[in-house]
Amino acid sequence: MSISSHPFTTLTPDLVMDAVESVGYRCDARILQLNSYENRVYQIGIEDGEPLIGKFYRPDRWTDQQILEEHVFTQDLFDDDVSAVPPLQIRGAATLTEFGGFRFALYPRRGGRAPDLDSLDNLEILGRHIARIHAVGGDSAFEVRPTVSVLDYGHQSRAFLVDNHFIPAELQPAYNSVTEFVLKELDQIFAETPYMETRLHGDCHMGNVLWRDNLPHFVDFDDARNGPAIQDLWMLLSGEREEQQQQLLRIMRGYKDFCHFNPAQLRLIEPLRTLRMMHHSAWIARRWDDPAFPLGFPFFNTPRYWSEHVLDLREQWSKLAEPALQLYD
Repeated sequence: MSISSHPFTTLTPDLVMDAVESVGYRCDARILQLNSYENRVYQIGIEDGEPLIGKFYRPDRWTDQQILEEHVFTQDLFDDDVSAVPPLQIRGAATLTEFGGFRFALYPRRGGRAPDLDSLDNLEILGRHIARIHAVGGDSAFEVRPTVSVLDYGHQSRAFLVDNHFIPAELQPAYNSVTEFVLKELDQIFAETPYMETRLHGDCHMGNVLWRDNLPHFVDFDDARNGPAIQDLWMLLSGEREEQQQQLLRIMRGYKDFCHFNPAQLRLIEPLRTLRMMHHSAWIARRWDDPAFPLGFPFFNTPRYWSEHVLDLREQWSKLAEPALQLYD
């Protein structure tokens, strides 16, 4: 598919406003595109009301049933007083509808800023609130949404990049070698690590957390999946090992207020970090025909990018053999 024929090129501001008006709202012609690559998200002014957030889903990514499972999960969280933002009911009890070939949902607008992760107090608060997400998520499992796995994030990512010739020829042997060893190690680690799966946010980086009134408010559950609880926690860790150890202890001080945590999952922190790296590169490659991606990732798919990617994977391979972080009573 060429960039000029990508479906999102037809999603004009007029179409967005017509879609919103098709479900009973009157737009005031103010529309602001928000930062989102996977879908298209807009703040839309409403006559005699607060602006709404319109989320227009990428065609052919999720099925309707998978999107609705995300909607049910955020509503479950909201009903349990967790600060998540469920979609509005826009056609009777429906939260998902279609206009002009695009499926979309509407949300109330919520403001905030990114949390300051240099604050250990903030990390403890985040741990407490993520535990509340997992306490609700553990009540049931997603039936049609996917699971965090080495197959999906690792093997399939590698296969897509290789099969579609994204890796430069001069780097192909190095890439093949490091990913072969890394994936073998990851398969073994996940097979040997016991954990219970729960419904997760799935992409709990701080761009998806709005900090307001000293509390976190969670948005964008588009990547919600089944998986180990540590998937929603490891992205809070940064810096050298000793710093991460201290951060982990404060996160868990809050987390254990609301949810049990199996410390065996700590063995998955570096494996999950490795899988995210592999998945991220394949994600950009899969979306390269979308005009937003060459603009947003101008250095992707250059020899320098892939050379650094191979080096990063080698570093991660060595980290897979390091002892896991620990919890102390």
